[in-house]
Amino acid sequence: MKELKIGYLPTMYHTSYVLKSGGWLEKQLKLKVDWKLYPTGPAMTRAFGEKDIDIGYIGLPPAMIAIDRSLPIICVAGGHVEGTVMLATKDYKSLNELGDVRKVLEQFSGKKIGAPTRGSIHDVIIRDLLEKLGLTGVTVENYEWAEFLPEALENDEIHAAVGTPALFAAASQRLDVKLVLPPDRLWPNNPSYGILVRKELEDEAQVIMEFLKVHKKACSLIREKPTQAAKLVSKEIKGVSVDFVEKMYAVSPKYCAALSHEYIESTMAFVPVLKKLGYLKKVLEEKDVFKPDYIKKVHPEPPHY
Repeated sequence: MKELKIGYLPTMYHTSYVLKSGGWLEKQLKLKVDWKLYPTGPAMTRAFGEKDIDIGYIGLPPAMIAIDRSLPIICVAGGHVEGTVMLATKDYKSLNELGDVRKVLEQFSGKKIGAPTRGSIHDVIIRDLLEKLGLTGVTVENYEWAEFLPEALENDEIHAAVGTPALFAAASQRLDVKLVLPPDRLWPNNPSYGILVRKELEDEAQVIMEFLKVHKKACSLIREKPTQAAKLVSKEIKGVSVDFVEKMYAVSPKYCAALSHEYIESTMAFVPVLKKLGYLKKVLEEKDVFKPDYIKKVHPEPPHY
């Protein structure tokens, strides 16, 4: 193998940005690394299908939808949990103020909540929550690029938004916003992203192992030395300050490469939800989605989420 093709998202708390900036992978793997940026998880699954990438940083629901459609990919590691937050302008009250999730969401009856693409983890979480609470008067508006959500909020196209901690940090730069629902109340332990590989790459098992060693190192850096990690990200993404990245890391500081019991259990709880929403045809089992053998060797100690 001469080149490793990696798909990544414009999500700054993923280890992709630390690895790209630090050049650690090339040193560890002694291979050429081709990084490919995609706007959303569903777009990345299409790239997997076309064999444009070998490894991908992706939310689990879009990966599961692709697996349901017979795409030969498998999750070999975690990276972060509880990466979905809900924000709104100061005109709306938060969970801390109202004390009840239903009351928070009822504020948006007859209004729109912005979310990334249909089938993304954020889209699935908010639609499921609204459905469970029977709040049919709230509309979910999807955007191809999550980066458009702060502008949509600013222009009153939407009245709240769900997305990553990076979305909150970005919106805070241009608007007076607040978190109205924290990640643990939207979907506890939700797998905000995992490391997926094309099953063909298992013929190069050592490549997967070496990648995961570096991924684990980057997760530890974000968790234990966020300022140092933020400097690498700021170096990689021009115009993004170290302070901005640190604030983003702090919104939901649960970073680890392991596939914990809670991570897997929370992921599999998406199966009936995705099926009910019409995103899945089959009932996926844990073995269809996960292969924890590699990360168990790389990360034998207890998870750090």
